[in-house]
Amino acid sequence: MDKRPVLPRSPDTHYVDIHEVLPEEEEGRGTKPADKRPNRPVKLREAKRQHRSFSRQVSLETGFSVLNKESKAKEERKVLRRSGRSFGGFGSANRVGEEGNKRADFSIFRTKSTLGKQNALLPTWKDEVDFQKNEDNGHGGADESENRSVPAGRYFAALRGPELDQVKDSEDILLPKDEKWPFLLRFPIGCFGICLGLSSQAILWRSLSSSPATHFLHIPPFINLFLWLLAVAVLFSVSLTYLLKSLFYFEAVKREYFHPVRVNFFFAPWVVLMFLAIGAPPMLLPGPPHPAVFVAFMTPIFFLELKIYGQWLSGGKRRLCKVANPSSHLSVVGNFVGAILASKAGWKEPAKFLWAVGFAHYLVLFVTLYQRLPTSEALPKELHPVYSMFIAAPSAASIAWETIYGEFDGLSRTCYFIALFLYTSLVVRINFFRGFQFSVAWWSYTFPMTTASLATIKYAEQVPSVMSKVLALILSFMSSTMVSVLFISTLLHAFVWHTLFPNDLAIAITKRRLGKEKRPFRKAYDIRRWTKQSPLSLVSSLTKNNSGNKDADGDEAAKD
Repeated sequence: MDKRPVLPRSPDTHYVDIHEVLPEEEEGRGTKPADKRPNRPVKLREAKRQHRSFSRQVSLETGFSVLNKESKAKEERKVLRRSGRSFGGFGSANRVGEEGNKRADFSIFRTKSTLGKQNALLPTWKDEVDFQKNEDNGHGGADESENRSVPAGRYFAALRGPELDQVKDSEDILLPKDEKWPFLLRFPIGCFGICLGLSSQAILWRSLSSSPATHFLHIPPFINLFLWLLAVAVLFSVSLTYLLKSLFYFEAVKREYFHPVRVNFFFAPWVVLMFLAIGAPPMLLPGPPHPAVFVAFMTPIFFLELKIYGQWLSGGKRRLCKVANPSSHLSVVGNFVGAILASKAGWKEPAKFLWAVGFAHYLVLFVTLYQRLPTSEALPKELHPVYSMFIAAPSAASIAWETIYGEFDGLSRTCYFIALFLYTSLVVRINFFRGFQFSVAWWSYTFPMTTASLATIKYAEQVPSVMSKVLALILSFMSSTMVSVLFISTLLHAFVWHTLFPNDLAIAITKRRLGKEKRPFRKAYDIRRWTKQSPLSLVSSLTKNNSGNKDADGDEAAKD
């Protein structure tokens, strides 16, 4: 009987000896497989394998694996970390209740948790206890440290929806879905969209009360004052709440910054401040804004643009064709709004500079989204309020050009007509906007309607006619109605139904997917791919396959 070296073990340790066992049918037969082919040559490699034995002993108690080889004098001993997914049947049994047994470890998103988590990863005498805790939580400590920096492509792979806020069914997240998260973790940066909608409405009602094209309406300036004060109050509360989130859950803020859609909302607070400076009531600020106000509000936007536009230009993982989405217009609109504020402050040259930078990047972004490059993430077929972002940049560009040069000339009208056409193309498809769940991000899609209304008022001033004035009134009424409906819906979801801030699943995705997708059947995949090709390419591919098959048959015939 073959004797193998036995390691010293404790009485509580159990070992399982796993080795190759011959089937009973072959043992009962008197003939061996070698007897069937007596003239079979013996290869050198097989001869070497016959003199080499291999055995493994695995401890189910501690997870120790012992490898014994007769060719080595020393014995190797390794520690196997058990994640609950090994040993086939054991892993599958544990993964059934994995989602329900996952514990809520919200500390992984806290601001000062990085150092503590890294120290917890160091080897200590409680390694096996830590492994058991990590197994109960559903993810290991090493995975937690790696899951903080998620690449941009991972968001497209794990999330779905126009806003990339819904997790796919095949994905797993770091936090439990059925448990209510802390309020600060559920508070997204998209809440600044509420401030965008209200502050732009303050500008609209100031224009309606002071513009010669709408002077016949006799709109009092108190509506502008009320909306301006309401926008200031909402901006203060939203900014304070998000500042607290940055202080206590900075890791969650970083994930929102790396999100391809939500990174554009970091421009929103500064755009809102410029909206408030432009639409300030005359009774509070009768004169033009001070240039220092423009510098204070435009500087953060300029540095953000250097970062975002640099990533678009560098061609890395966050190049424009990969991360372009309709919300990217927010990063472009800031240039036109800054140009308007700089022009009102008396700085014409900085206003022209910002207009040129914004218009150049708007053209590139518009072409990228319009032609849908194969390398970019395809937009959904169903329309969504996010598509209203297409009309924000050209409308703001036309207003900025009129503010800088003092007249609504050919270039300003060209931008306005582009926005008007895109606006019309969305209005005629209003039925496709049904069936979407309400979210606070919808607020940011109201200010494009407001900018289109403001551009129409400017156009009515230059081309005074019944048609232009009626169009200005219709667009202004639609914009104000949309803001009123969203305001009422927000109050109902916040204080009546308590569903305004659900769990923000988009920030809790893992860096890597745990399971791999099953690729479709090879032949079926080739058939679908061939059907998408042109007839000429299909014939060429079939010819290549036939020639390859003939070559393979010729090689086999030559071997025989």
